[in-house]
Amino acid sequence: MSAYEKEVRTYEALCRGEDAIPIRADDRLVCNFFVPHPFFRYMPIKQEILFADPKLVMWYDVLTDEEVSEIQQLSKPRLRRATVKNPVTGVLEFADYRISKSSWLPTKLSPLTMRINERIEKMTGLSIRTAEDLQVVNYGLGGHYAPHFDFGRKREKDAFEIEYGNRIATLIYYMSEVQSGGLTVFTRIGAKVKPIKNSAAFWWNLHPSGEGDLRTRHAACPVLAGAKWVMNKWFHERDQEFRRPCELERGTVEPDDIF
Repeated sequence: MSAYEKEVRTYEALCRGEDAIPIRADDRLVCNFFVPHPFFRYMPIKQEILFADPKLVMWYDVLTDEEVSEIQQLSKPRLRRATVKNPVTGVLEFADYRISKSSWLPTKLSPLTMRINERIEKMTGLSIRTAEDLQVVNYGLGGHYAPHFDFGRKREKDAFEIEYGNRIATLIYYMSEVQSGGLTVFTRIGAKVKPIKNSAAFWWNLHPSGEGDLRTRHAACPVLAGAKWVMNKWFHERDQEFRRPCELERGTVEPDDIF
């Protein structure tokens, strides 16, 4: 069985809710109140650490129903079929392995988008100056995104812009409950994230050394019933030098990988 076939089997099993990769008990997997900035002193974030290494966290009640409704209204007229970057040509194109509609919301589009971006900066401790605009994604029935990395690979054409660097981290807001399906799954570590309305998942795509973390390969499972709304925020390396300083690590050089 090829590595690709093994990953497909793991992906499908995780999407069914199975523990395809055993996860050991870890006392670092805790729930707590998180105060990343004085702004949250009197209303700390409810945090759950889903996976310790690589660190994958879930933050609960970081949006309101009213904010979600307004975001959806802002995005609906802008929704278009989602595209992916061809790793050989660098051209954006449609692909059967990503079925969804997406729209981009500029930071200064409305008071709400400005407020959310300010909150994101306080929650993550990362600069949004080099981050991408908010991307709203709607997955209808059967909508999915097969296993992929959020960061650019070295051998890919135009993987990332020198001015902004690679995608250092990902924040995903979940803006709806899904009747069936729609999990976010990590095919190399076996982690599963269930969409819970008004929550957000956060993880680092790169090691502190700047090398891509292959363990962050993830997928959006097919929606079997209902619809799934998410909002992505991708952060880039530049302007994060003093927020997440680079450091030397062993074993972080990106090996050859068929994916």
